[in-house]
Amino acid sequence: MTSTAAAAATDGDLLAGFPAPPSSGLDLGPLTLNFYALCIVAGIVVAILLTSKLWKSRGGSSENVMDATLWAVLLGIVGGRLYHVFSSPDAYFGPNFDGSGDLSLIPQIWRGGLGIWGAILLGAVGVWFACRRYGMKFGAFADAVVPGVLLAQAIGRWGNWFNQELYGGPTNLPWGLTVELEHRVPQVSHMSESTLFHPTFLYESVWNLLGVALLLVLYRRFQVKQGLLAWTYVAYYTLGRFWIESLRIDELDKSTQFINIFGLDWRLNMWASVLTFLVAVVMLYVLWSKRPRTAEQLAEEQEVFRAGHGPRAEGTDAGEAELDEAETALDEVEADESELDEAEADESDESDEQDAAEPADAEDESSVIPDAETPVAEDGPDPREDSRRES
Repeated sequence: MTSTAAAAATDGDLLAGFPAPPSSGLDLGPLTLNFYALCIVAGIVVAILLTSKLWKSRGGSSENVMDATLWAVLLGIVGGRLYHVFSSPDAYFGPNFDGSGDLSLIPQIWRGGLGIWGAILLGAVGVWFACRRYGMKFGAFADAVVPGVLLAQAIGRWGNWFNQELYGGPTNLPWGLTVELEHRVPQVSHMSESTLFHPTFLYESVWNLLGVALLLVLYRRFQVKQGLLAWTYVAYYTLGRFWIESLRIDELDKSTQFINIFGLDWRLNMWASVLTFLVAVVMLYVLWSKRPRTAEQLAEEQEVFRAGHGPRAEGTDAGEAELDEAETALDEVEADESELDEAEADESDESDEQDAAEPADAEDESSVIPDAETPVAEDGPDPREDSRRES
């Protein structure tokens, strides 16, 4: 920073700029509700809602999102905290790991300190594990996740404002950030209370919101290869993170935050951004070169579940179960009909036997009963008597 810029930044006639937060939390009796934690939770909730909507538009279900969220959030928090602890170890292990730090601070994530690189890395591992377990294609699910992740990052960055951390150097811009003296790093603690600083948290939040809009457009209109959108997110985020990191002045007194390579004395997060950006560019090239070129390949890219998994497979299983039940019911009906046929056959046999017995009885009766049709002369001589006389 030049002396001119410093003088301009400390000028008492500057606009008020972006104010400092009134407090970092809300006291509810014995319980303190930390705004940093609330921002993280709010980001997670919004990410779940957006991811569910995008995933369902591809044929998935909200249950898949909740299952994956459980793994991603738990591992993401662990990864983010571990990255922060080992990239800024003095508070936890002491300078040069001399043991003078306070290890009890490590699990206190509500005080701030979640490294995004560790959170993304282990969070991605959690998503991969969930995809393997529930039959989802990792690339397809990652594409549905990243817009929500970037939106969560945009919301979560406001937690840094409540904690008055992650700010840049002095500035005379009208949106400069007011930082209270007790929250300033040593190299700027002597400056006037009216000094304004670059609100790097705000820059990153706006950058991320623009990225969300870009990813949503790509997701709905230009998705041709699974995984392309996920690596687009990585490239976009790291590109913005690099220039935002170059503005930050927090923890400048810690040698662990800087690495000198090829004469470039950059912050650790800047080097991480460059390396990750290069990996993302390579992956984008590889995936683009493998994009589908036939109708069959394009149809395969539209499938978001592995073979034998997903709602279609479940529907097939349900249909097969219903078919089995129907076949079983049909067998039972056929068995009942068979028993009925046998009963009717038995009745028919008995009827035939009865019919066969009736003529015999009729013959016996005919030998006793006179033939009603034979004429009987009531008066006059018997014709047979006349014939004997004539002879």
